[in-house]
Formats: sequence, structure tokens, C-alpha cells
Amino acid sequence: MAAFPNRAKVVIVGVGGIVGASVSHHLIENGWDDIVGIDKSGIPTDIGSTAHASDFCFATSHDLLSCWTTMYSIDFYEKMGHYARIGGIEVARVGDDARMAELKRRVDSGKAFGTKVKIISASEAKEKFPLLEEDQIQGAMWDPDAGLVIPRSQTVAGKLIDQGVESNKLKIFANTSALELITENGRITGVKTERGTIHADYVVVCAGLWGRLIAEMAGEDLPVMPVDHPLTFFGPYNEFAGTGVEIGMPLLRDQGNSAYMRDTGDPKSTEGGQIEWGYYYEENPRLVHPREILEKDQARLSPSQRDLELEDVIEPLERAMELTPILTELGFNESHSFNGLLQTSADGGPSMGESQKLRGLWYAVGIWIKDGPGMGKLIADWMTHGRTHVDHHAIDFARFNEFQLDEKYIYDRCWETAKKIYNPPVHPREPFSKARGIRRSPFYEREVELGGYFMELGGWERAHGYAANEHLLEKYADRVPVRENEWDTRHFWRVSNAEQLAMSDDCGIINLSHFHMTDIEGPDHVELMEWLCAAKIGGDANIGKGIYTHMLDDEGMVRADFTVFRMADRCRLVNGADAGPRDLIYMRRMAQDKGWDVTITDVTEKFTTIGIWGPNARENLKKVVAAPEELDIENFPFAAIRQISIAGKTVTAFRISYVGEQGWELHMRYEDGLAVWDALRGIGVMAVGVETYANSRRLEKSLRLQNADLHTQYNLIEAALARPKVKEADFRGKAKHVEYRERDHQPAMLCTLVMTDNVDANGVARYPVGNLPVMDPDTGKTLIDELGRRSYTTSIAFGPSIGKNIALAYLPWDYCQEGRKLTVSYFDEIYPVEVVGIGYKPLYDPENLKPRS
Repeated sequence: MAAFPNRAKVVIVGVGGIVGASVSHHLIENGWDDIVGIDKSGIPTDIGSTAHASDFCFATSHDLLSCWTTMYSIDFYEKMGHYARIGGIEVARVGDDARMAELKRRVDSGKAFGTKVKIISASEAKEKFPLLEEDQIQGAMWDPDAGLVIPRSQTVAGKLIDQGVESNKLKIFANTSALELITENGRITGVKTERGTIHADYVVVCAGLWGRLIAEMAGEDLPVMPVDHPLTFFGPYNEFAGTGVEIGMPLLRDQGNSAYMRDTGDPKSTEGGQIEWGYYYEENPRLVHPREILEKDQARLSPSQRDLELEDVIEPLERAMELTPILTELGFNESHSFNGLLQTSADGGPSMGESQKLRGLWYAVGIWIKDGPGMGKLIADWMTHGRTHVDHHAIDFARFNEFQLDEKYIYDRCWETAKKIYNPPVHPREPFSKARGIRRSPFYEREVELGGYFMELGGWERAHGYAANEHLLEKYADRVPVRENEWDTRHFWRVSNAEQLAMSDDCGIINLSHFHMTDIEGPDHVELMEWLCAAKIGGDANIGKGIYTHMLDDEGMVRADFTVFRMADRCRLVNGADAGPRDLIYMRRMAQDKGWDVTITDVTEKFTTIGIWGPNARENLKKVVAAPEELDIENFPFAAIRQISIAGKTVTAFRISYVGEQGWELHMRYEDGLAVWDALRGIGVMAVGVETYANSRRLEKSLRLQNADLHTQYNLIEAALARPKVKEADFRGKAKHVEYRERDHQPAMLCTLVMTDNVDANGVARYPVGNLPVMDPDTGKTLIDELGRRSYTTSIAFGPSIGKNIALAYLPWDYCQEGRKLTVSYFDEIYPVEVVGIGYKPLYDPENLKPRS
């Protein structure tokens, strides 16, 4: 073995697994060299999840990024000659209508995001997988791209590593544990290992199950946890003897039973001559902190393969035997069966990207085999270009608040996601039940008294509607439909729509405590914000104003949207609860890279916000302010910020509206919030749930949501948010932004659609949630623009003021005509939609007269 170097450009900790090997491969592909890979055991790994994984791939996720990484990985494995694209079946048992509906929803997502899944009959499933009992299932889904990494992902990892070594751009050192991270001035400078210290500009942690232990060395934690996953083997099964194949039949997933099954091919192949049956614990999942994982010399099989008691899985196994009786005929291979450790996470996504604590330290942890090469490419592209082909907000480690990296929070949320790995189907609006009540507004108890229906965002408890307002359902009964379908009404409260209508008739207050707030101050604070923001921030004329603006990336794509309060001595960035943490860290990194003298502080929990809106907002607010004349139109222009006094408390009032009505955002210190709330409630102003703000009225006003309608795959002009003129000052992404503006037209535009008929085949009116593919009614194909981007609804909600289901979707330019008839698919059923707006076009108060009244 070569001498251990004392210097490298990049050190990969955990290079022996499929993730580490993929990262090294894609870094080299991006032109990197002088890479050193280390692993605590063999290379390729003989102790990590890669060493025992089932190695199959299904492309059935409900989000673009996961579908992209899986499809990329499948193609990558196949190009290497290590993938059997044998197909996969997911079944719905007789009586399990919820699972059948989920399979249909997966077909929608496949059309939206580019996979090829489709519904097949029970007889077709039996034909493809003869071991099935046909009378046990009502139908199935077929994924033609599903298959198996052969002979093992471990083999692929080894091959990638060998290629890197042969290129002289990668050096590897097995049995070399990382003992300590070397840092200086907030930056990673190297790794202390069992073989000595190696200095490096970058360190990438791909340590899988042990990733949290490496993060601990950096003074932070990762919100992932290893969890037991029973893998059992039955045999001998000699159906494919003499064929040489690693797998002979399609994969089978019985997710209603939280289980899957596959054959292992020819008895002479890697795992051959058996039937593998795997299961995910639905009750009491067994989480394991990496501190508790045994060392190699302590484990019977390996540290990531823990002993299994068959009794622990006997009930689901018996159900599996009903579906596939072959399991009753074969012998149980006890010595080969085990609990394999894999990772689950606090929000269902991996921890990817740069450390929150140390510059140059990167993570790629919590990734499954089906996504390994795809995620490896994303990290390498991100490190190289500062961006990725697919928007990565959902996997960016910077998305987590500090409280979300608390050990108990991580355990509680990972426990909950582990319970739902396969079953039950997870609703797009699914709330967590654990780690709740962490952040509460100062008027939370008042909302409880009103019977608030709470959901959570960014740790904040947010009432989407109030039981106290349900008397409004009688008043607005003809405008607030009853949602007969349980899925459509799940985690939705009908009173929310009635509250919206009442607000538009009079006035209401909305709890906006979830706003993420960041103060940017110091000698260079204006210079920083001018560079980051597409809108003009500097200049004395902007002091005392709220400026809605965006951050772009180097390709001129939309990275963030928010409002900047320009104050005399600072800028206050008012942001969404989910986007705020990423933008905070991003600003700190940009300031550091530019060498600007600024102080950037998270002040989210120091302030709270109440929105007051409606045609009588001014009239009601005048009743509680110390100087009512301050609110007159001539004294308080639209988009202005003024200090007012309510109940003896100083309030920063921002005259703006996200709900299309006259009114203000009222910002105050957290401890003053209750007094202001009580003052407004004391004069009879109704509390309105945040559903109106976040969804229904937002869609009626054609307002965009970051990380849904706005992301880095579309530019500011396509989103119809570009300003009439480009500011003179330079800003990140300006060159590309100017280039896009000079086009005759954009490849796509964000458009407003309405459903013209929402009644399904059973005569039930539907109110869709989630991402629906947008299709050409003549071809039945999902629309795809000239850049290969597929059309799907980025937001959708019923608008009670309009009386229709309203959606936003990016459409190829050729389809951007008002009145154009298209279709969407919801639970694999086709519904007609019409294009009613190209770009920004509110359906409610189209001239925007109400907010300026």
C-alpha cells in the first residue's frame, strides 16, 4: 500500500460504500483530482449498508428530485453493466382500497416526473409474477424500470473506486478510521486518522450509518438514524438453476404489509437459490444511534447486520404467506437472515451539502442504493458549480434549524418516518405527531381556546382554521363545498374556506408568527444585500420600505424569495419558515466569501407577526392605534413601513397583502404580541386560519410559493416576477438574467389553470392536493418544454371566492395561450383544465385595487 499522504485536495470519509464511491467518481468527472478516500473497514465496504443491501430500485416517489436521482442511478448502473432492468410490481390486496388509490397516485407522479409506471390488473400481475395468489389482490402497479443492481452495489462501488485509482486521481486507504477533524477559523483543514493526519481543502462525509459520529467532530449533528430492517431468506429455490441470472422474476412490493419479496436467481449466483422477504417495522421501529453499533469483531455477521428473531416478524410473514404461498413450502434460512441497518431521517430526505459549522466540510448521508449515483452526482456538481441540475432545497443540510438538530428531536422524527417507510401512504399535507409544540406564538393559548386546527411549519404551531368560526359554514354553505372524498379533506378543515369569505366581507387577523426573520447589519450590509438581491436595495429612497425581491443563482434561476425591510441601520429579511434557515446560512457564506463586514443574526424568535386584512381593516385598526390618522392613505402609502402604537406596544406596520385585501402586516416584539392580539380581538376582529394565507387566497391571487412554484429550474421571467427594468448595480445571476430577458419568449411560463370539471367517475367532486401532471388532451402525454422540463401543478387549491380548483404550472411556450384546454391526472383519472392566465394574473381582484384601497 502507498504511504499515507499528508495533503490532498479532497478527503472522502467512507469511500467504500456506494455513496462515497459515487461522489469520488463524479468529482473526477467534474475535473477534480488529488482525492484521498478512507474507510473504517474494507474498500469496498464490508460493514456498511452497501455490503448487505437488497440492491433493488423502484422509481415511484412523489417528488421530482427523488425520481430524478433514482432514474439517473438506474441508468448509471445499467451503463456500467450492473443492472437487471427486470421490472417491479406493487400490489394492492383485496379490501385495501387505500393502497390501490396510492398506486394510482404513483402513476400521476410518474407522469409528472418522468417515470413509466402504470396500473395493471390482478391477472397481469399474476402473469408477471407467477408466485402470486391472484385472488388476494385487486390490482397492481407495474414499474418497467425497476430492477436489481447486480451482482451487488458493493461490486459497483469497488469498480468505481478501481477506476478512480487507475486514473491516478484517487488514492484509497482501507481500515483507516477518521478520529478527529482538523479546523482553523471556521474551516475544515484536514482529518486526523489512525494512519496519521492528512490536510485537505475539502472533506466529504459519506460515512453512512456512522455519519453522525463524524458530524459530532464538527460540533453538529445530522438528523438521520439507523433503523433495523428485517431481511429473511427461504430456500432452496431452484427455479432459475442453470440460467446464471441474479434475479429471474420481477420485484414484488406488498407495501400494504410493509414488505417486499424477490428471488435471488441461479443457486450459483451471489445470493442464489433463495427467496428474499424483507419487512419494515410499522410499530415500534428499532432505531439505533451509531454510538451503539457494534464493531466488526463484535458482530456475528457485520456491524450493520444485527440478529433477527423470526417471532418479531411472524404476523406480517404469515400475511405474506397468504399472498405468496411459496414461503410456506421453503425452509427458513435462519443463519442467513438478519436485521439490516439502513438510514431513516427526520423529514424523509438525506443530509446533503456543506456543514452549517465548517466551510469545506460536506455531507452525503442518509442515502439509499437506489439514489446513490444520482446523489453522488448532485454533491459533486454542487461542490464544483455551486448549483445542481435539479433544485436541491429538499436535501440541503442547511434547511434545518438548530432545534431540529437536537438529539431527542432527531429520534422522535426519525421514529415517525421509520414507521411510514412503506405504509401507510403519506398524504402531501401529512403532519408529524412527534416533536410538536416547540415554537408557539405568544397568542397560542388564545388560538387553543378558539379551537384551532393546528399544523406545524418550521417548529411553529399554526392554526389552519378555528372551530369557533364554524357557524360561518351555514352563512357560506353554498360557496364552501363539502369534500366527500376522505383523501381530499384529510388535514383540511372546511371552516378555513368560510373564514376566507368572511374576511373578504369584513376583516380578519392571521397568525404569521412562522415568519423567519434575519437581521443584516454592519458597514457592508447594504452592499451584501445589493449583490444578493435582484431588486434595488440601496439608496436613501428605499429606507422605510419593504422590498419584495429574489436571490438568483449564477445561472439566473430563482433561489429564494422574501421581503427586505430597509431600515436606517440594517436590513431585516422576512422569509418563510421552511426557506429561512437555508437563506440565513447562504447569506453568511456569501458575506464570508466576499470578505464583507456584516453581522447576520437570526431574530425569528424575538419577533412575531399578525396580518390584518379585509375591506374594513383600516377602519378596525384605527380603533386600537394611538394615532388613527397615521393609517390614512395619504399618510401610509402601499408598501410603506411605519411605526405605530397598539395597546401601548410599538408595532412595525407594513402595508402589504398576501391575501388580496386592504391591510397590514403588524410586526412586534414577541413579548408584545399577546397584547396586540387581544386588542384586535377585543374590538371583534375575527381570527382567520393560515390556510387562507398559505393556499386558497394565494392561488386566487396568483402568488408564488418558494420551493413549490419558485426554484432553480426556472428563471425569474418564466416565473413572471421580473421587474420592468434591471437595476444598474451588479447582482448574482445578473448576466444570465439579462440574457433571458433578451429572448423573444421564454421556453416556459408559470400559468394559472382552473379545473373546468372536477367530478370523478363515481360522481364525486374532487379537490386535488399534490403535484398533478399537465397533459395534452389530444396525445395524453405530459407537456415537456424545449429544455426537457415536464409540466405539473406546482400549487393547487380550491378558491372559494372564485368557486373553482386553481393551480399553477409551468407550461411550454407553445401551450401558453389563455383559453387553451389541457388535462390533469388525479388518482389516474383525467380531468379537464383551462389556461386562464399566462404569468402573473390574479383571478380575484385582477386589477389589485383592494390592497391599495
